[in-house]
Amino acid sequence: MADGTIVEALGLGLLEGLTEFIPVSSTAHLLLAGHFLGFQSTGKTFEVLIQLGAILAILSVYAARLVAIAMRLPSDPRARRFVAGVLLAFLPAAVIGVLAHKIIKTILFEEPLLICCVLIAGGLILLVVDEMKFKPRYTDVMDYPLGLCFKIGLFQCLAMVPGTSRSGATIVGSLLMGTDKRSAAEFSFFLAMPTMTGAFAYDLFKNRDLLTVDDVQLIAAGFVVAFFAGVFVVRHLLDYVSKRGFGLFAWWRIIVGAAGLAGLWVWG
Repeated sequence: MADGTIVEALGLGLLEGLTEFIPVSSTAHLLLAGHFLGFQSTGKTFEVLIQLGAILAILSVYAARLVAIAMRLPSDPRARRFVAGVLLAFLPAAVIGVLAHKIIKTILFEEPLLICCVLIAGGLILLVVDEMKFKPRYTDVMDYPLGLCFKIGLFQCLAMVPGTSRSGATIVGSLLMGTDKRSAAEFSFFLAMPTMTGAFAYDLFKNRDLLTVDDVQLIAAGFVVAFFAGVFVVRHLLDYVSKRGFGLFAWWRIIVGAAGLAGLWVWG
C-alpha cells in the first residue's frame, strides 16, 4: 500500500504534468519530492502510472494532427516514413526498458544523491548546447530520415537514469544531429506517445498484483491533475522554445539539483 495522502498525490500530479514535456526530468522531480515528503508508492508505480495523464494530454492536443497523419498513411510515403521513424526511435527504449526494468526501479529510483548530481550535470550540458550555433538541416519532423530517428531513440535511452530527462536527452541529441529547436521539441512530443504508453502498460502489468484500492485512488488523483497541467505545457512549450531556447530549464535543473543536495545534507 502507498504511504501518502490525496493532497500529496495531487501535488505530485501537478509536478508531473508541468515537468514531463520540458527538459528538467519529471521523474527526478517526483522522486525527490516524494523522498522529502515521505511519499512512498507501491513498487514506485505511482511515479510511472500517473504518466497516463500526460499521455492523454499530448494525445488530446495533437489529436487532429494524428488523425490527419493516419488518414494519409495509405497514400502518402512521407506520412508512412514519419510513423516508421517514431516507432524506430521508440525501439531502443522499449528493449532496454524491459531488460533493465528491475535495476531502474529498485536501484536507480532509490538514489536521490545520484538524481541530484545528474540534474546538475544535465543543466550544465543544456546551457552549453543552448549557446551553440547550429546550422539546422531538418526543420520539419515529417522530413526526419529513419537513421536520424533511430539515433534520437538511442539518446532517449539515457533517460533511464532518473534526472537525465527523456525530453532533454532527445532534444539535445536532435540538435547535435542537425535539427532546429522547435522540431526537436516536437519530435520529442511524438516520441513520448509510444514511450510513455509502453512504460505505463509494462509497469502496470508488472505490479498488477501489488496495487490496492488506496493506490488506485492516489494514482487517479495524480493522473487527473497531470492531464490538465500537461495540456497547458504542450500548448505553450514550442513557441517558448523557438523564441527563448532552453536556458531557463537548464538553470532550473541546476537549482533543483543543488537544493536537493542541500536537503540531503541537512535531512538525509
